[in-house]
Amino acid sequence: MSFDFDAVVVGAGAVGLACGQALSRRGLSVLVLEKEPAIGQGVSSRNSEVIHGGLYYPTGSLKARFCVEGRRALYPFLDSRKVDHRRCGKLVVATEEAEVARLQVILEQARTNDVEGLELLTDVQVRALEPALTARAAILSPESGVFDSHGYMLALQGEIEDAGGSVVASTPFERAEPLRGGGFRITAGGEGGAVLTGRLLVTAPGLQAQDVAARVDGYPDDRIPAGHFGKGVYFRLAGKAPFERLVYPPPIPGALGTHYRKDLGGQAVFGPDLEYVDAEDYSVDPSRVAAFERTIRRFWPALPEGALTPDYAGIRPKLHGPGEPQPDFQLRGREDHGIDGLVALFGIESPGLTSSLAIGEAVAEMLAND
Repeated sequence: MSFDFDAVVVGAGAVGLACGQALSRRGLSVLVLEKEPAIGQGVSSRNSEVIHGGLYYPTGSLKARFCVEGRRALYPFLDSRKVDHRRCGKLVVATEEAEVARLQVILEQARTNDVEGLELLTDVQVRALEPALTARAAILSPESGVFDSHGYMLALQGEIEDAGGSVVASTPFERAEPLRGGGFRITAGGEGGAVLTGRLLVTAPGLQAQDVAARVDGYPDDRIPAGHFGKGVYFRLAGKAPFERLVYPPPIPGALGTHYRKDLGGQAVFGPDLEYVDAEDYSVDPSRVAAFERTIRRFWPALPEGALTPDYAGIRPKLHGPGEPQPDFQLRGREDHGIDGLVALFGIESPGLTSSLAIGEAVAEMLAND
């Protein structure tokens, strides 16, 4: 049977585009469907744009593996495509004695995860690097950085299209019907609405992962994990950025905690915090500034009064609720749901952006024999 496309990818965020690029590099014709008017309008554009080292994640987890592999692939990709980025390094800081022991645990975990170049710094060494920073000790991760996530996604889109594929916006996925003998009949709506066929199907729609999986005929309901919306807001600093490097506290349950970055425009941004919500809502409550100020003054006591202004919010597609253990990325193939030619992605939150090239390669490998 002939198909309109070898592979159809649902979702044109960083991970969906990376999947499309990996499949295109293998000589497949690829169509990427996006419900929004442009690429990267969801999770991929509402984050910290941080390139993570891979310090925290459990040994052997997909997060640990993909973060390190993805980061190592990402810097050369950005260099070769001239996408703006800065390998500024990151400091994970202990601001009280009780946190110093946590740093040692993080350091051992990071080294087990094969993260390069890590150093445990004393308070004197921290001040030598960042004079305005208050910390009893810190881990220096020199491979961490920041980058232009939208420029990165445009580069991925360009590679898909250069290979003869298409990325179609304003075209929401409606349903997929597995065909006898293999492949899928896919219905898409919106401006580019059509019924088309594809031999392979990848679902990478971020916050809509559960809804999209439920629209694939025959996908077992009991194999769709429960999803949760983890909202985080950001505040921007009025004035000069105080640090050159990223500054992170030790992780909090379910997230990495409110951190600092100097963005590519030279401005200081703090966030995100974590609040579970029931629906997509990207408003920023100005009253949250008090909690931000308390957190920030633990490592930067000189934060001026009234210097923070509400900036933006993002929502992470979490697979755990409040107080629950944080699960791994989930890349579900035939052995999980029983459908040939389908890979469904769930819970691709941080460090999904850093991991995206590695996730794309893993998805392409999973489909190589389908």
